[in-house]
Amino acid sequence: MDGMLSQDEINALLTGMDAPADDGDAAVDETTASGTLEPDESLLTESEKDAIGEVANISMGSSATTLFSIVNRKVNITTPTVKMAVWKNVLDEYEKPCVFIQIKYTQGLDGSNILVLKEHDVKVITDLMMGGDGSNTDGELGELHLSAISEAMNQMMGSSATSLSTMLGKMIDISPPEASLVDLTAFKSGGDIAPFLEGTFVKIAFRMQIDDLVDSSIMQLYPIDFAKEIYNTFVDSQGGDAPAAPAPEPAPAPAPAPQPAPAMQPQMAAPQMDMGQMGMQQMAMPQMQMMPQMQMMPQMQMMPQMQMQPNMNIQPVQFQNFSSDFNPMQSQENIELIKDVPLEVTVELGRTSKSISDILDFAPGTIIELDKIAGEPIDVLVNGKFVAKGEVVVIEESFGIRVTEIIK
Repeated sequence: MDGMLSQDEINALLTGMDAPADDGDAAVDETTASGTLEPDESLLTESEKDAIGEVANISMGSSATTLFSIVNRKVNITTPTVKMAVWKNVLDEYEKPCVFIQIKYTQGLDGSNILVLKEHDVKVITDLMMGGDGSNTDGELGELHLSAISEAMNQMMGSSATSLSTMLGKMIDISPPEASLVDLTAFKSGGDIAPFLEGTFVKIAFRMQIDDLVDSSIMQLYPIDFAKEIYNTFVDSQGGDAPAAPAPEPAPAPAPAPQPAPAMQPQMAAPQMDMGQMGMQQMAMPQMQMMPQMQMMPQMQMMPQMQMQPNMNIQPVQFQNFSSDFNPMQSQENIELIKDVPLEVTVELGRTSKSISDILDFAPGTIIELDKIAGEPIDVLVNGKFVAKGEVVVIEESFGIRVTEIIK
């Protein structure tokens, strides 16, 4: 009948209506499984966030100083931003493979946190540690890079632990950091990396600059329990009072200044003043009355001293200039920081150039003539850089090389 739908058409429509509902349910399940729920902001108060940010600021400030001594480049790490986060937030900010550095506290604090660095930043830092200019960032991130960045983080976080010890009033120590390359896209849930990344955690973001080589962001991820422990320890070290916002803290310092005011009045009214001094005070009073009280008091305190000592001889402070060859980055202490970093040593007998057709003709027994003559010293390279010359020796059943000349 015209205008009527057949049973097949009705079934097709019903099937089409059911399909979106199934897809939506699947999307919800996937969202829940991948940890993309919103962070629970109620887990930390604003006071707790401020205290954690203050601790992280001091901690990372000392780490930046240590990194400066390691790479011999200007390092700047900005004031941190403290937020609550879930695994989805980390995925959004670090899409490419990155380096997770796990830091465990062994004394003073009970817990651990994770420092997240981008792959490119790690390559720049390790290249600078190896004596490069920071531009050798090609190739994959290997064990050499991870070993070097672990050593750098060990020095940086060790310095951070020392600063925390002073700030919190008790000994803080860490175990050697562990670095690993993590492909974030391979993990649907952060719990596969660390249990506390399954739910809400604390994300502390910094901006890191190393000369013009790096302008990037780094993150520290704290478990909620560990963040609360830091807050409680910080409050106890401050005498049990919750910390105020960092900016207004220095303001109360000048408050005791008005106390000397009563002692000043008898001197101003003393009958022994000559006419010249009285005239100077009368001329200065309108200006002093227009100034705020906090600025007036230091001037009033200085006037009796200047009147009693009219012949005072004031000379500018003389500072000794550093000599032109002073360079703190060349001290022996900096070498100690990276002595444990492994380097690849290569012994090169010689080189030659061949065309593709010549190489295709290679076969067992083919002799390849090199650019060095017999008996000429061979080259020693460290990480691809020419550092020495030497001669071949035989040690039991192994070949070796005796260094005969160091290339400066």
